[in-house]
Amino acid sequence: MEEKQPNYSLPENAYRELKPGEEYKPVLPASSHPKEVTFYSVSMGLLMAIIFSAAAAYLGLKVGQVFEAAIPIAIIAVGVGSLSGKKNMLGQNTIIQSIGASSGVIVAGAIFTLPALYILGLEAQFYQIFLSSLFGGVLGIVLLIPFRRYFVKDMHGKYPFPEATATTEVLISGEQKGNQAKVLAVSGLVGGLYDFVAGTVGLWADTISTSVTSWGQMIADKFKVVFKVNTGAAVLGLGYIVGLKYAAYICAGSFTVWFVLIPLISYFAPGMTLPVGEGITATIGAMSPEDLFFHYGRPLGIGGIAMAGIIGIIKSSKIIRQALGLAVKELAGKKGVEKAERTQRDIPMKVILSVLIAVLVATLFFFQFGVLHNWFFTVIALLLVFIISFLFTTVAANAIAIVGSNPVSGMTLMTLILTSVVLVSAGLSGTSGMTAAMIIGGVVCTALSMAGGFITDLKIGYWIGVTPAKQEKWKFLGAAVSAATVAGVMMLLNEAYGFGPDSQLAAPQANAMAAVIKPLMEGGATPWMLYFAGAVFALILTMIGVPALAFALGMFIPLDLNVPLLIGGIISWYVSTRSKDEAVNKARKDRGTLIASGMIAGGALMGVVSAILKYLKVDWMLTDWNASAGATVVAVLVYIALIAYVIWDSKRAKPELLE
Repeated sequence: MEEKQPNYSLPENAYRELKPGEEYKPVLPASSHPKEVTFYSVSMGLLMAIIFSAAAAYLGLKVGQVFEAAIPIAIIAVGVGSLSGKKNMLGQNTIIQSIGASSGVIVAGAIFTLPALYILGLEAQFYQIFLSSLFGGVLGIVLLIPFRRYFVKDMHGKYPFPEATATTEVLISGEQKGNQAKVLAVSGLVGGLYDFVAGTVGLWADTISTSVTSWGQMIADKFKVVFKVNTGAAVLGLGYIVGLKYAAYICAGSFTVWFVLIPLISYFAPGMTLPVGEGITATIGAMSPEDLFFHYGRPLGIGGIAMAGIIGIIKSSKIIRQALGLAVKELAGKKGVEKAERTQRDIPMKVILSVLIAVLVATLFFFQFGVLHNWFFTVIALLLVFIISFLFTTVAANAIAIVGSNPVSGMTLMTLILTSVVLVSAGLSGTSGMTAAMIIGGVVCTALSMAGGFITDLKIGYWIGVTPAKQEKWKFLGAAVSAATVAGVMMLLNEAYGFGPDSQLAAPQANAMAAVIKPLMEGGATPWMLYFAGAVFALILTMIGVPALAFALGMFIPLDLNVPLLIGGIISWYVSTRSKDEAVNKARKDRGTLIASGMIAGGALMGVVSAILKYLKVDWMLTDWNASAGATVVAVLVYIALIAYVIWDSKRAKPELLE
């Protein structure tokens, strides 16, 4: 019964692959009837969606990074529930987190694309921003739901789901008073203070780079070789949960670009007399390793991610056929799906199809009467939105499941390129073409961002045992509220500051999108050969059995964010292999997962605090010291100390304490 205090703890098989015939039983059993959707959980979730949409929009436009809202929202939900003396809140807190987390994904979809309209000197109305975000969000939800069972249940234990793991540990700890809650709280405090001191005070550098030394700068200038590590506690924790296997694939992609491609092309730089590529003013020899990565390395990653999406959709064809078969059965009047147990019950497929058709029709009218005013171009635009969103939904979900980071900006760049090429071929170019391409890009970007983010919510729900259909229904409301909030905030910020390099709000991703789309619509060079080479590389990787998406993600994501994943993965391997007793190894790995989750949660929460301080113009940064070699030396020492802490605390685990 609900009134009894259950034993809230994750089963020991929550994070590992299941043995033949073994079944995962969630914290809240399928036979139970926990409180999930209540006035409190819905209103609290919507409040979180509004607050975090506004905060994430400002920070994302300023620094180009949208913090993950799921973990801070989970912490706030647990904290408010505890302070108000509420009991058995696990189901309600999961719903609060699920609704509120719409904020980060909707914001990412909007701010990575739509500010480019202002940057290009074009007008963007409130309804255009709101509807592109809303329709993209709804499209992402309905396209993902048919894949829920595959990603969260059928692939149980095969993907690390780092962000979902950390959020689940936070939610579970809120219902516990014992050892696990204490471990999570202590590691959260350590990780949060560590990241706050580095990022806001600047007592040590948040990135260790060889170029800070004279010999390192010489190597960077002459050979274009540089080594970087982000020293953040949250990123290290992410690497621990990702694990050594996937971290190695990701870093292999990164090392290929930074230590093979960049030095190789720079070797031939002395023979170049002209810059190569649209908008590039420097020759390769005059560029830094970072510039070479941005102009020549990342396009390879974009091509690889695109091809990984195509390969993924082909590999997922069986799942797609099953989903379509289920839809046909339901439309024929068969009710088989309704017999699913509570924890596996989705919104009925006929409802999903109805919503999908409705949102596509609504998008059609939005494109026709709000953007293009030409039925031929409108139909082309709608087909592009549907096909690309459908194609990359599994890529977004895969990326989140593997590394906890959605390469949505890379996939959106590819969307803009394809959209622009098709629209120009159909006869639409110039300013009207740029407006259309950016709004189409906004819809697709939001759809993919939502698909990636929502798979995290559904995995959390699967581990805990909430009803998927309830998460799915209320996600629509969270998406609508977040879309309205981000549209209003974006227009206000444009009025107050404007967007671009000379503004307080640089909007870096949107500037990159504008730079890509302008030559396509007005004539200019596009790095087709790099996209093609990246795509072929992904095919070759698939042929030899290397996960192409993980490798391509490494090529796309900067080196300093990839290396900590490998370090975290090595720590995970180390603590789980030192004993001859498998039970001890498992206990150590599980305690390490708890510690890593705490560091991710602490870092995420302090990211919000730092954003608020920036908004209030509070500047505690020791700028001169932070830029010195001394800050890097301190960073090396404290980073080693952080690694030692994770290893030491993980190895303190005893089997009986975690079972």
